[in-house]
Amino acid sequence: MLEVQELAIPEIKLLTPKRFHDARGFFSETFNARRFAEAGVDVTFVQDNHAFSDTPGTVRGLHFQSPPHAQGKLVRAVRGAIYDVAVDVRQGSPTYGKWVSATLSAENWAALWIPAGFAHGLCTLEPDTLVWYKVTDYYAPAQDCGVIWNDPELGIDWPITPDKALVSEKDAVLPTLADLPAYFHHAKP
Repeated sequence: MLEVQELAIPEIKLLTPKRFHDARGFFSETFNARRFAEAGVDVTFVQDNHAFSDTPGTVRGLHFQSPPHAQGKLVRAVRGAIYDVAVDVRQGSPTYGKWVSATLSAENWAALWIPAGFAHGLCTLEPDTLVWYKVTDYYAPAQDCGVIWNDPELGIDWPITPDKALVSEKDAVLPTLADLPAYFHHAKP
């Protein structure tokens, strides 16, 4: 069983697999290619990543990889909780510069599907948060790109103020969306 919820940007999906509990704990099928394809996520994952943050208010992002190594991501918090954000960076898209968010936690067991063409960022909400994500292309340092997390033009409603956020040096100097080259172009139907 897989519960699928489309967000305000239809390409982004909140996917919650069922957990089967018994006296030992629980079992959950967190990825099933057939069920995901039926939900509109028909992709091949090639790499799994884990990110650990011990401090609430840790911000990672907004990151993406540019073509030819653009990545789709399936993101889940397996311990703790995150405020997860996806921003449309596809030039010409009707939702260009718009963002959606979801709270992902070990408790709610939800995952966020973020296809290529979207920048991804997160803010930890609890101590000792562990985030796991699957990606559709390998890490390519030359295509590692991003948008600054607190770009005022985006107006993301982060659960932390800039003076309290723990941000890497790299992420603190990412460009605004207005200064970002056109890496992606929206394919019109």
